[in-house]
Amino acid sequence: MNQKELGITSLTLPELALGTWQYQGGVGPLQAGIELGANFLDTAESYGTEEVVGEAIRGIRDNIFLATKVSPRHFRRPDLIRAADQSLKRLSTDYIDLYQMHWPNYSVPIGETMAAMEELVKAGKIRFIGVSNFSAKEIDRAQRCLSSNKIVSNQVRYSLVDRTIEDGLLQYCEAQKITVLAFSPLDTGLESLRNFDREDVLGRVAGETGKTPAQVALNWCLCRRPVIAIFKADKVEHVRENCGASGWSLRPDHLEALNQVAFRRRGPVERFARRLARRTLQRFGRNE
Repeated sequence: MNQKELGITSLTLPELALGTWQYQGGVGPLQAGIELGANFLDTAESYGTEEVVGEAIRGIRDNIFLATKVSPRHFRRPDLIRAADQSLKRLSTDYIDLYQMHWPNYSVPIGETMAAMEELVKAGKIRFIGVSNFSAKEIDRAQRCLSSNKIVSNQVRYSLVDRTIEDGLLQYCEAQKITVLAFSPLDTGLESLRNFDREDVLGRVAGETGKTPAQVALNWCLCRRPVIAIFKADKVEHVRENCGASGWSLRPDHLEALNQVAFRRRGPVERFARRLARRTLQRFGRNE
């Protein structure tokens, strides 16, 4: 499987990672993905899947890049330290490779949270600091609070259906050498992609390349230099298919055809409304 560098580190990772949001496949599909070279596994304390990930990597931990996330309600220093310890226990490991802040939380001073993250690095409990669902301004605020570490990744939604990050965030991350971890790269499934693809460009490109539509959609994400795609698949056969999205590249004409399809971007009004709703939930302690 092709590799990409993580942030400013010298570490390279597979360009496809195994996601576990709403995952119900047990250890089999995860182990199948690992065998195919997708030894980057992503989870979160709010997913309820840290235990199955820990089981899947038992005995091979040193060959795995393990990422998890802390929920915004645990951004206070004592809560964050406790949350990390609990994730370590559920994952049956003594260190986390990438610890990510799941969403911004404006009700907790960012300096307190980042100091606690650096404390975890110094203690050897985590190796790298990442964020998720952060804007460029939010990343800047968080980075300024770090004294000796760099934010290496930002996990955000990105797919043929939702290209919102192309309106500035993708370019910012590339300029700052921050890896983009694209979640939901197939949106909610191929049917969702096809709903926006009335002329079946995805199907045509798949036929011309000898690949499946899922492989084409994933490879489209991977063509962006800083992007690693995180997919979720509950069945071994789907894991094998998705892993086949690596090791080749779409032709320029295929990329152009896909880029011309009228897929969706969130406008500024919708982005503002989503952030306002999230801040309101955080004030009431209801945002995970």
